[in-house]
Amino acid sequence: MARYTGPVCRLCRREGTKLFLKGPKCFTDKCPIEKRNFAPGQHGRDRKAKIVGYGLQLREKQKAKRIYFTLEGQFREYYEKASRRQGVTGELLLQQLECRLDNVAFRIGLATSRRQARQVVRHGHVEVNGRKVNIPSFQVKVGDEIAVREGSKKLVLLEVARDFASGQTAVNWLEIDRDNLKAKVLSLPKREDVNLPVNEQLIVELYSK
Repeated sequence: MARYTGPVCRLCRREGTKLFLKGPKCFTDKCPIEKRNFAPGQHGRDRKAKIVGYGLQLREKQKAKRIYFTLEGQFREYYEKASRRQGVTGELLLQQLECRLDNVAFRIGLATSRRQARQVVRHGHVEVNGRKVNIPSFQVKVGDEIAVREGSKKLVLLEVARDFASGQTAVNWLEIDRDNLKAKVLSLPKREDVNLPVNEQLIVELYSK
């Protein structure tokens, strides 16, 4: 499957804000945003024009895509599904993104970043309701139980991730048992549960043109 494989810190610099793509590094002085908060490239320092209209909408969409590591076609499909459902389209879009299995694995504390969580899922370390699922975009539902497979519990990266997650704020829609590396979906996530620098209404305005 196609995916972005380049340096992720460039993505944060392009958006001018932390997207928290590198886990612990994002909370230290080594974060490139702390040192070089301007767009990457030869003319990055010169891009000082104020972004308005379409450009602003595009940047919000790019931020969301990069935070959740989705490609354009997949992201557009999430929007189409959200627009066909009853409710606030932007919130329903974020709800689908939050319910991705790789994001849930990150929220539980099975990885230090969503990118690493994607890898954990792809390598078959995660199970849903007792069955192995290795599809990062798998949508979890209310009542689903997500856990690390028994044979994977001693992985060093899971111990590091658990230590990192212990300092992060847990989300209300998941019942998390970090000691046993598992969680249960209590409800679908609400907008206040998505503590990310994304204005979903601008994304809706972009796609609804």
